Amino acid sequence: MMIDLHCHILPGLDDGAKDIEESLRMCYLAALDGIGKIVATPHTMNGVYVNKTETIKQAVRELNDLLTQEGIGLEILPGADVHIHPNLLKLIETENITTVNDNHRYLMLELPHQLVPPNFKNLVFELNLQGIIPILTHPERNSILQNDINLIYELVEQGVLIQITSLSLIGEFGSKPEDCCHKLLKYNLVHIIATDAHSSKIRPPLLSPSVEVASKIIGEQDALDLVTTNPLAIIEGRDIPNPKEPEKPRRSFFRRLFG
Repeated sequence: MMIDLHCHILPGLDDGAKDIEESLRMCYLAALDGIGKIVATPHTMNGVYVNKTETIKQAVRELNDLLTQEGIGLEILPGADVHIHPNLLKLIETENITTVNDNHRYLMLELPHQLVPPNFKNLVFELNLQGIIPILTHPERNSILQNDINLIYELVEQGVLIQITSLSLIGEFGSKPEDCCHKLLKYNLVHIIATDAHSSKIRPPLLSPSVEVASKIIGEQDALDLVTTNPLAIIEGRDIPNPKEPEKPRRSFFRRLFG
């Protein structure tokens, strides 16, 4: 059974599923692909959407009830795709930010696409002090990190987990995110593959195509761990078992010369 740790499947909460019918279509596709659990991760604190924990949990309960009625063998769990925010630590303390499966252990964090905030490492440190492990979502789509994956290595060394997007890995977001994903896998800098699905057609909740690609880079079992063993540990609030030792990426000749 595969687990999708990042999916915009709750109806009407963000730019994902627009209504319950679309949510059901996405659930059906996911179940057909072999996904048994999905962490629902609506956007929050990104300047457009503010989804509080109780709102998310209520929507999860309603969708799970409907899945039971429809006979779709899939379980939805609460979570959020949390944008970097200056009051993030206080919002976590007041339970207005949803951790993965509401377990107060793992937090999905989304960076802006064009930059890495200068205080991000300090934020990671503060989260670690609170016993919260950040999961950086789709760094392969951040233009700064695309061009220097040594920055991702440094974050992993600091304790950050890395989630790449299935569609990025198979080239649907273009060559730069695809190339970045391949390098991250090669250097043991990926802990989770997730769909980041937003609909049943344009960005569907499918993991098996990306597992097939990852298997060619790191082997079948290690690829499967990224959609089974690791996400299961995360939703249960446990440490990832036997994580691969990250390798420091080699800089290109050009970057060695010019920084």
